[in-house]
Amino acid sequence: MSRVLIALFSGLVFFVVYVVAAMTVADRITGLNWIVQLVYFAIAGSLWVFPVWGLMVWAARGRRERPG
Repeated sequence: MSRVLIALFSGLVFFVVYVVAAMTVADRITGLNWIVQLVYFAIAGSLWVFPVWGLMVWAARGRRERPG
């Protein structure tokens, strides 16, 4: 199986798990101060980028350049 397919499937699984976890935490902070909610959603909305970025770099590293 190529790195791209592995990255695709593992990225999809990660994203689903991350969204469920972020929604679970978001349900728990619903009644808190709006500043706490703002900070949480800013962090949760950006935190998923780093693992996905690493996965994309890993998948692209496996591709070989083809001449011409």
